[in-house]
Amino acid sequence: MSEDKNLCGKTRDINKPYEVWKGSHPLMGNIEYRVLKKYQKPSLELSNQFARWFVGAKSDATFGTWEYGDTYIADIKSFCRKVEVS
Repeated sequence: MSEDKNLCGKTRDINKPYEVWKGSHPLMGNIEYRVLKKYQKPSLELSNQFARWFVGAKSDATFGTWEYGDTYIADIKSFCRKVEVS
């Protein structure tokens, strides 16, 4: 991915995410994040502890439904691993 610009800046549909992250959270159980938009290019995300992505998230706590919103990248990476990139 180019560092010159944010290639993930346009919001995508839940079925065509930029990335898929999966893992297990102590309070939410199994969780899946689908990255639908990134607000910054990767080089800026690395230097911003509050960097966030717009995601669709589904977990045991959501009973199989998608919930949408911004999530800190650090939170996603602390419990999940990237399993798919498109």
